[in-house]
Amino acid sequence: MEQVTCLPAGRQETSNQQPKCFYFYYRQMIIMTKEKNTRIIPPKEHVYLEGPKSRGYELKFAWRVFWQFIKGFRTLHFVGPCITVFGSARFKEDNIYYQQARSLGKRIAGLGLTTMTGGGPGIMEAGNRGAFQAGGMSVGCNIELPFEQKPNPYQTLSLKFKYFFVRKMMFVKYSQAFVIFPGGFGTLDELFESLTLIQTHKIHNFPVVLYGSSYWKGMLEWLRGPMLSEAKIVEDDFRRLHVTDSPEEIVEIVSRFQKELGRADTTQPSSSHIK
Repeated sequence: MEQVTCLPAGRQETSNQQPKCFYFYYRQMIIMTKEKNTRIIPPKEHVYLEGPKSRGYELKFAWRVFWQFIKGFRTLHFVGPCITVFGSARFKEDNIYYQQARSLGKRIAGLGLTTMTGGGPGIMEAGNRGAFQAGGMSVGCNIELPFEQKPNPYQTLSLKFKYFFVRKMMFVKYSQAFVIFPGGFGTLDELFESLTLIQTHKIHNFPVVLYGSSYWKGMLEWLRGPMLSEAKIVEDDFRRLHVTDSPEEIVEIVSRFQKELGRADTTQPSSSHIK
């Protein structure tokens, strides 16, 4: 690749120091975009906590993040209101939660809404499968991982992201409810991020539904126990948090919210879901 050097007026170039102008970094950025197999942050390379990198590296990384956002916005712009279904990737087809998530996807399609998931196996596959086989819109926002996360075949629209924070932005931006099936750290991350964004008024107060009362019982006791009693949260924080064991009840919760949203839209100027 040709070297492009840009020196200030009156400054001489030395063998040890060759400042490069913005054009040089711009050229590198374009080349990196075209090199599909080149990774800014390869899997398993722990660079986030290593402090500042070179300006060229940081610029290329920012460009890749920006491009991921643009790809997501352009692809999801016309999918319509979504209900996002989260849960473990490790459930198999014979598991009761898989079967109930599949039933839920079918019911979401019956409402004329889009089912959105993380695009992988387990609960994500079940939600997509129910919507897909019912003729509804089924969207998957997948993530590049070294294990587990392979795209399921029940998607009418599929995206793949490199960065978790870009992927989570898509879930929040296009969803009107979150349904949280049993899961692990990733599921808890998505649950508590949504509750934090609602609590801090960064997004509208949409329903967050916990599916499987026995699974979430211990966590809810902890939330209503030390967290609430010690005033780390307030009772109003539970206003949009629902617990159910019934796909039918989820449909009722979503339908009520849709009606509330419709009434609000007729009395207030339209606004973005994300504030």
